[in-house]
Amino acid sequence: MIKKEPGIIVGVSNRHVHLSKEDLEILFGKGYELTPIKDLRQPGQYAAKETVTIVGPKGAIENVRVLGPVRRETQVEISRTDAFKLGLRPPVRDSGDLEGTPGIVIIGPNGILVKDKGVIIAKRHIHMHPKDAEHYGVKDKDLVKVIVESGDRKLIFDDVLIRVREDFVLEFHVDTDEANAAMLNTGDLVYIVEF
Repeated sequence: MIKKEPGIIVGVSNRHVHLSKEDLEILFGKGYELTPIKDLRQPGQYAAKETVTIVGPKGAIENVRVLGPVRRETQVEISRTDAFKLGLRPPVRDSGDLEGTPGIVIIGPNGILVKDKGVIIAKRHIHMHPKDAEHYGVKDKDLVKVIVESGDRKLIFDDVLIRVREDFVLEFHVDTDEANAAMLNTGDLVYIVEF
């Protein structure tokens, strides 16, 4: 096994919602703008002050953070554990691949949305700038293996999607279920490996 240096910073992704401009206004009011409270590692991305309640056939989860900026289409990203609580069976998908996904009810302070699609479990992925992709010898949409060496639960994640864009910085994204299984925290390092 060959471990490719340098290590890649982990970003653990908790449940969150991306809203379209139209849906933001339904939930929070006409002309409403998101209020950034914390910049995320990816340039231009931020956690907003705003939260919503998401409701599925079997339950609800309150205080789900909205991430900004607004997007073309509303998307709800949850873990498998969240899906059980809500009574949903979302597929594992790349961000933005929403066809055939379950719908959900989203409740905001100013209104209620009933979406007929948009819930996913995000596919584990690595954000890369093109220079990073060149360094690691990969390209956009490639699949790689990533090793976790820290902590008491060393493991290898297979099927990790590479996402390459000029505005990305190097970061490995997993949801809370996967991070907990590997005892990973935001800021830990992982490594791309080849056998």
